[in-house]
Formats: sequence, structure tokens, C-alpha cells
Amino acid sequence: MDNKLNIGVVFGGQSGEHEVSRVSAYNVLGVIDREKYNIVTIGISKKGKWFLYSGDSEKIKDGSWEQDQANLTPDFSIFAHPEITKIDVFFPVLHGPMGEDGTIQGVFEMLNKPYVGCGVLSSAVGMDKVFSKVMFESVGIPTGRYIYFRENDWKKDADGKIAEIEAALGYPIFVKPANMGSSVGINKAHDKKELIAAINEAFIYDNKLILEAFVKGREIECAVLEQDGVIRASIPGEVIPSKEFYDYEAKYSATEDSQVVIPANLSKEVTEKVRNYAIKAFEAIEGSGLSRVDFFVTENDDILINEVNTLPGFTNISMYPKMWEATGIGYIELVDLIIASAKRKRITI
Repeated sequence: MDNKLNIGVVFGGQSGEHEVSRVSAYNVLGVIDREKYNIVTIGISKKGKWFLYSGDSEKIKDGSWEQDQANLTPDFSIFAHPEITKIDVFFPVLHGPMGEDGTIQGVFEMLNKPYVGCGVLSSAVGMDKVFSKVMFESVGIPTGRYIYFRENDWKKDADGKIAEIEAALGYPIFVKPANMGSSVGINKAHDKKELIAAINEAFIYDNKLILEAFVKGREIECAVLEQDGVIRASIPGEVIPSKEFYDYEAKYSATEDSQVVIPANLSKEVTEKVRNYAIKAFEAIEGSGLSRVDFFVTENDDILINEVNTLPGFTNISMYPKMWEATGIGYIELVDLIIASAKRKRITI
């Protein structure tokens, strides 16, 4: 008799982080314990089409899985197909909109299936850089100066908006889509010309932007893991960007030489404060399962929260597993714990 859990690993997705998701899924599939789990692999194309995929995970990594016709099932019901109905726990290895913003979590809720990571509300709040900052501020976690606006505001009065931005933030200014991750669509503007270009580019990815004042500080990250209601924070790590800021290329390009330092070289007091703030931020958005919380630490040891990532990357260079490894939890055990954290999600009435 097979007592293994059936795990549905979902990868790809429609966001600008599709490629990162594929690499994360490849890594998860490479370490997941086949003695404990049966795996059902579900790929989502950039156009939003769902496929059951039974082929080589190497093809997930390089993107050729969509051409592997012999191992694709393109037309199936997520409510009725036997491969889906047998799934005990969904493991969404998805990043960005339509993956960690509450949308697919809502699908899992409709299927009445447990799933890894935060729920619908916390995923949506964590994805939105504006609403998450409001929640952080409500529980007393310091944030940097920021303003936000929508595309209609920009179209109505771009000149007035520029004047407001310059007065509130000064240069340089970080311009970000409100709902995006992996630094997609983010630019650092040093003057008015760059500001306008950055705003126009960011609107490609979202109709709401957040603009943040430059913070001269070190980029510190902390991993959070929740087990049976107990929330733990990892040893923090530091990102030392190879470029002016930690953009998409600096994060993922093989030709870039960004560095990570784990543990971060912080005093014991600052380290504990970062860990406590990470847990507090996780609680503020009503998180569950896992998250990575990003901070700036200034030369005066002031701590400012940047954002929370409710489905952090699992690539071979991702900070989330590396920080837990430094804290004493290896990659394979971490995947087990994350899956275990999902099983209490749904209560059948």
C-alpha cells in the first residue's frame, strides 16, 4: 500500500518571473524525497495555459518542456482529472502576479486542497508593495519614505505628479511596479529624465506604482518559517549587489558577481532586531508557511523594512534556502518542513 503524500508541484506562470519559477521548480524537484512523496507536475505557460507534465525536469529548467509533446496533457479539468484529484498538497513554485498574489491560492481553496505558503489575503497583501507597507507601519515596523499613484493619476497631470514626487522624495528615487517581484520593472532615477523613463517602464508591468526615497544602507534579508503556529526566523544574510542596485540581472545573470554573506555581519542586537521584525512583518500580513523579509540597515544601525516575499525563490543561488542552511536546516529538510506546514490549511466541513 502506498502511503506517500501526493504533491502537486506547480511552476511557470504568467508573470515576468516565469523563468525564475522554472529554475526554482527544477531545484525543488531535484531534492524532493521520492521515498516520501509522489509528484504530479503542473506547468503554466506564459499565456496562462495549464499542462500536466510528466517529462524530464531538465526541460523545465531550460524552458523546452512546452515542446515535449509526448509528456504533456494539455486539456484537463482541474476539478475532475484523476491526477489532480489525488493531490494531497499543492506546492506552488511560482513568483509574481498570478502566482503569489492570492489568485492561484484562491484556486487551491476552491479545490479544497492544502497548499504551501501564505493564504489568499496574506499573499495579496504581501504582493502589493503599498498595502504591505501600510500593514508594517500599523505594527510599528519602520519603513522608508514613499508615495504611490496609479496610471490614471499620471495621465491626468504628469507634471504635477513629478513636482509632488521630487518634493516628497528627492533624488535618487526607486520606481517600482506595486505588484511585481525579482526586481522586474524596477529602476533607480537620478534626475527628471530618468524618472519619467522609469515611470513609463514600470507602468508596463502594473497600473499602480510605488516610488521610494533612496536609503543608504546594506541590504539584509531574513527567512521566516511557520510550523504548527510557531514562527521562526533564520540567521539574516546580506546581499552585496554587483550593480548600483540588486536588479533582475544582478540577481540571476551568470555573468554578474553579486555576493551574499551569510550570516550578515551585524551586531548581536541588530541581528535579533531584524529577526524579530521579520516575524512581526509575517504576522502583520497574517502569513503562513514561509516568507522572506527584506530590510535596509543604515550605518547608524537603523532598520527599515523594504518588503516581504511570500513565495521566495528556490534556485541554487536563492537566499531563502541558503539562510536556513546557515541556521541548521538543509534544503531537503526545508522542503519537508514547508510541505508539512501546508497540511493544516484546509478544514473540511
